[in-house]
Amino acid sequence: MMIDTNLLVPMTEANQNFSKVVRLVDEGGMAVILKNNKPRYMVMSFSEYDDIVAARAKLVSAATDDVITENIEALRELAK
Repeated sequence: MMIDTNLLVPMTEANQNFSKVVRLVDEGGMAVILKNNKPRYMVMSFSEYDDIVAARAKLVSAATDDVITENIEALRELAK
């Protein structure tokens, strides 16, 4: 995953200046908090999270439809 380095915030800085984290989210859509110099947490707006959840639901629904279509005969046999 590509992460804009301008969105990275060390844990100590996030603890001391959470308003900076919120400002990054407002400006860049997300902020990544580093723990031990590694990306550990992501903060994002609720609307962004909601969009991700909706997209995931669509993918799961499409995958479910594909499985049912591919196995319809077996499912009909099991339903007897």
